Parts: sequence; C-alpha cells; structure tokens
Amino acid sequence: MTDPQQDQPAPLAPMLDDWRRALAVVAHPDDLEYGCSAAIAAWTDAGREVAYVLATRGEAGIDTLEPARCGPLREREQRASAAVVGVSEVEFLDHRDGVIEYGPALRRDIAAAIRRHRPELLITLNHRDTWGGVAWNTPDHVAVGRATLDAAGDAGNRWIFPELVEQGLEPWDGVRWVAVAGSSSPTHAVDATAGLERAVASLLEHRTYLEVLTKEDPETYVRDFLTGFARTTGERFGGRPAVAFEVFAR
Repeated sequence: MTDPQQDQPAPLAPMLDDWRRALAVVAHPDDLEYGCSAAIAAWTDAGREVAYVLATRGEAGIDTLEPARCGPLREREQRASAAVVGVSEVEFLDHRDGVIEYGPALRRDIAAAIRRHRPELLITLNHRDTWGGVAWNTPDHVAVGRATLDAAGDAGNRWIFPELVEQGLEPWDGVRWVAVAGSSSPTHAVDATAGLERAVASLLEHRTYLEVLTKEDPETYVRDFLTGFARTTGERFGGRPAVAFEVFAR
C-alpha cells in the first residue's frame, strides 16, 4: 500500500533573511504584482531596500492602445504600484515589449543594473518554458528570467562586459541568492499575511491593463487571484498564506 504522505510535496523553508538590499528584475509592468509583491511589502516593512528594474514598459500589452500611448501609461501605473509596497526606485531598460531577445545585450543591461544597485538578493520571474507544465510561458519572461540568473555572475566579472567599468560601474560579486517567483519548483516561502492587502492594492494600480484583461470587477478578480495563490502556497508553509520562491544560492 502506498503511503499517502509520500505523495505530499515537501514543506517550504522560510525565506532567507540575512540580507539588506534586493533588486527585482522582470519583463513587464505588473509581473511583480502578480508574482510576489506581498513578500516585497513585508520586506520593506522590515527596513530592507528593494528596487525594481523592468526590461520593457509594457507598451505592446493593450490591443486598443498604440505603444506610444500605452508605454507611458503603464510606466505611471507601475511606479504607483511599486509605491504601494514601499518601493521608490523603478527603472526601465527600454527593450521592446513582446520581442525581448535573450543574449549579451540583455545580460549586459541587467548586469549594469546589478552593479548600480549592488543587491545581495536578486529576484526574477519564472524563466522556464511553462507555468507548471500547464500553460506556455511568454518569450519575454523566459528571456529576462534566464538573463537575470546569468547576469548575477556577469555583474561580478570585470572581463565579460569591460565597457561597464569604463562607465564607472565596478564589478559587484555580492549577489548571494537569486529567488525565482512563479516557479513550479519552489523551495522557500515568505509569510504573506501582513502584505497581502497591499499586494491587492498594488496590483489594482494597473487599472488600465486589468480592465482589458478581465470582464470581472477588477478588485474581485485581483483579490481572488492573489489570495487563492497565497492560500495554496500556504498549504506547504504551515497553513499561513505565503509567497513562494525557488532559491538558487551563489
């Protein structure tokens, strides 16, 4: 007879907290709000510094808005969204939404951001082909997530992108962990209890995007989505609502 306990996924470990500065690197406005903003709210509450770097301005994300109008609007929504969870530094790398290419140019831009911000913890979004083997991931998410993992090492090597040193960006080899949100193979989690309401408010700042994404009431949609995922993750974290990460040590 099979032991039902053997079929249960392993409990998630508490997220590492021996750090002061984090940098989150994702492809689009709202990626972090869907992925992990409840954890970010908890971290900024504790006095930790978190900055955001986005590869694009999400300018190709709304069919009814041409990119020249959509990009600035989504940038404003992202800055307002970040402020809700205590993040004031938000940068945009200006890669083209929808056609981000993995390669040296993207790695260089992210490595430069790591050198500017000098984080101990680097955060990104699911870099694998699918979301849990169920839904296909977008090329932008895959490219940025993979490039972020690689740029953690690039940032510490002065010979890979020597032009960065010429620009005054000295190597930073202080990234100790890369945490991937939205992974189907999470290893750690952060208690979302204190940050969940602000996570809801933060995602709601992307009002223009949400109104074309769903016909539901935006607040109902956002609350159901975020609380549902936090509750499911919490089943592996002592029953507390939680945000999960797959953590790679360096």
